[in-house]
Amino acid sequence: MDSGEWREFLEGLRTRWKSLWLDRIDDRVRAEGIANEDYDTLFIDQGTVIVATRDYKPPDFREILERHAEDKQPGKVVVSNPRVGGWGKFVRDVVGKQKRFTKRGRLVPSEPEKKKQQLKKGGRGWLHA
Repeated sequence: MDSGEWREFLEGLRTRWKSLWLDRIDDRVRAEGIANEDYDTLFIDQGTVIVATRDYKPPDFREILERHAEDKQPGKVVVSNPRVGGWGKFVRDVVGKQKRFTKRGRLVPSEPEKKKQQLKKGGRGWLHA
């Protein structure tokens, strides 16, 4: 596929992407946005939730574009999206949550011990002697 055909395909994909977001059905009860028709070029079916309030990853135009690029040019290597994960995410999720040991094998305290407050009457208590 030459650059002119790819540019035309990309413009068509952008117009479909814009129409997806403009023509969506907003469900105010569930606080969601739903696709109102099938978008085959965007890999989205009718009724798919495209916007939600919590813990939801909306469709990403860049990922869709990369999927099309893999189909059109199978030998080309595409750099992964940092949100999907890589070495940094592996270190944060796996290595960062492991227990830490010293050379002797004892656990290192994660938080320093809190300094205790001074005792009333020097530790003799409340009763007067």
